[in-house]
Amino acid sequence: MPSAGSFEWAVFVAAVATLLVVDFLVSRRAPARQEARAAWIRSGVFIAAALAFGAFVALRLGGEAGVTYLTAYFLEESLSIDNLAIFALVFAQTGIPPAFQRRALFWGVFSALIIRAVMIGGAVVVFQRFHWIVYPFGALLLYSAATTLRGEQRQHPWIETTCSLCTSWVGRLFPITPTFDSDRFLVKLDGRRHATPLLVALVAIETADVVFAVDSIPAVFSVTRDPFLVYTSNIFALLGLRSLYALIGDAVQRFTYLRMALAVLLVLVAAKLVLSDVVEIPPGVSLAAIGAILAAGALASRLLPDPARGARPSTPCPHVGDIMVRETEVQVCPQCVAQGDSWVQLRMCMSCGQVGCCDSSKNRHATAHFTQSRHPIIRSIEPGEDWKWCYVDERLIDEPQPAR
Repeated sequence: MPSAGSFEWAVFVAAVATLLVVDFLVSRRAPARQEARAAWIRSGVFIAAALAFGAFVALRLGGEAGVTYLTAYFLEESLSIDNLAIFALVFAQTGIPPAFQRRALFWGVFSALIIRAVMIGGAVVVFQRFHWIVYPFGALLLYSAATTLRGEQRQHPWIETTCSLCTSWVGRLFPITPTFDSDRFLVKLDGRRHATPLLVALVAIETADVVFAVDSIPAVFSVTRDPFLVYTSNIFALLGLRSLYALIGDAVQRFTYLRMALAVLLVLVAAKLVLSDVVEIPPGVSLAAIGAILAAGALASRLLPDPARGARPSTPCPHVGDIMVRETEVQVCPQCVAQGDSWVQLRMCMSCGQVGCCDSSKNRHATAHFTQSRHPIIRSIEPGEDWKWCYVDERLIDEPQPAR
């Protein structure tokens, strides 16, 4: 298979630069809430661009290279689906409104161009010099397959740590303001620069990309070791992922069996990577397998019941009647402020309305109140969240409940 030269790289750079510039200009003029039709058009443009580049690869480097590129592209796009849930969690945790989310995602993709280039370049050198590295990478993919099945439990703790406006390590560089006055990452308050929640969200998105790249890059190397095909498929998949989030947001979580399909896909690529010297699987077969696995996961999500639904209690929470207070003007924990802290991740008592800091705080004022008062139900009043938790029953009250 012929190798890419300077012309192929130049066409790739020009195509990506054009897409980013056009997308940036369109995003600045787009309304705060993007209509479904516009989201579909943007997603279609990015997907069409990725497929057109695949045709260019086939024309310049041969049909096998074109199919290999498409296989790597769809594999990377599939394994990046989990990122959509991460984006939704990050934006909910930091309270980023839709109008500003596009800016965070744009600069996240722009930064990923550099980060992925460094990671893929390093992986190419490692694979060339140490062939035995396929075995630990295969083990890593198998581990990722296992953790994918319990992905939500793995995601929430580090997202909460990264996105917390009170404890994020970003606060060591700049003080963080919890309010928005523009789509800027830094603002000047009282003569001092402060980070906005948008910068915290960008840091969390970049951290997520690095974490997922550790899984996805070895997976793509099971398809090809060609740095041109690996890098171009990665970048076009990331560009498509951003537009896909604008289209469906966190709706991907409704596909309950998709996570299982991704785990099966990781097992497949792990076996392909480890057995690459023994069994050679044509790129076309790999592409068909990826499509079949994802189609099976999507179809099962539509036809089969949600397995988690049967684990939920069928009887209503008997403490719903304790819900009285619904809204509050408090934006920080009053007790923390009195002690010189500034805690903004809050919980509110739904019986009396007292507000305190959440369990991530060293003070845990919310928990202390519920322990002392025995008022059972709390509500999260963090930006972007709206859930109720019963301390006594230790269960989440998902459905909207009438006030007493």
